[in-house]
Amino acid sequence: MNNRMARNKRIRRSRGKISELGAIRLSVHRTPRHIYAQIFSPQGSEVLACASSVEEILRKEKLGPGKLEVAKAVGKLVAERAKTKGITRIAFDRSGYKYHGRIKALATAARENGLEF
Repeated sequence: MNNRMARNKRIRRSRGKISELGAIRLSVHRTPRHIYAQIFSPQGSEVLACASSVEEILRKEKLGPGKLEVAKAVGKLVAERAKTKGITRIAFDRSGYKYHGRIKALATAARENGLEF
């Protein structure tokens, strides 16, 4: 089993459990350069809030040299946008990525800014 197949297995397992619960989910996608976060409705058909490292708001800020600071800023921004829509409880969908590094930084920042996992 290669890395892609293992990640797909983790994705299916976690998203299956989230869909059973019928919860609003915060989905994270990362690339080597950027990080994206979207909050989906329980059915998965509608994006309720989103934030990414390619937005003008985050590009204008001087966040430092590392990617962790950018991930924290994206987590804070998506939490603020979710709170304006009245969303406080979510399920965290890490999209098969390990809960480490940028994924963990984004989740921690979202929790600190009012989202409950």
